[in-house]
Amino acid sequence: MLNALPKKSENYIFHENPTHTALVHFAYSFRRTRKRLAVKMQNPNLDRITFHTFRHWYATMLFHKTKNVPFVQERLGHKSILTTTIYTHLINFEADSYHSATAETLEEAKKLVEAGFEYVTDIEGVKLFRKPK
Repeated sequence: MLNALPKKSENYIFHENPTHTALVHFAYSFRRTRKRLAVKMQNPNLDRITFHTFRHWYATMLFHKTKNVPFVQERLGHKSILTTTIYTHLINFEADSYHSATAETLEEAKKLVEAGFEYVTDIEGVKLFRKPK
């Protein structure tokens, strides 16, 4: 089946790189949608959001969840760990508070996970879960 696919570059099913015009169109569409949302929500700060903003958010949340700078460095593709440490001090997570719950049976644990709780640890046969407030 693979050998039956077209061999000439203009007929490829998947292009290695999107065309320049596709990227320009995508960027234009993103900016237009962002501007409309900023006007509709009456929040001019929304117009300042870029794709790099999403990258910073992802890296900060990943560090907060894992507390593992080398892991975040690998996920972001940074060569230097110093670059990655920029994301470790952006938000103060000290004030995080959680709802907690316990489960003694598999069914109780399943309901807690479905309700958005995350497993923390096992103590004396009881499973502890937490969920941000």
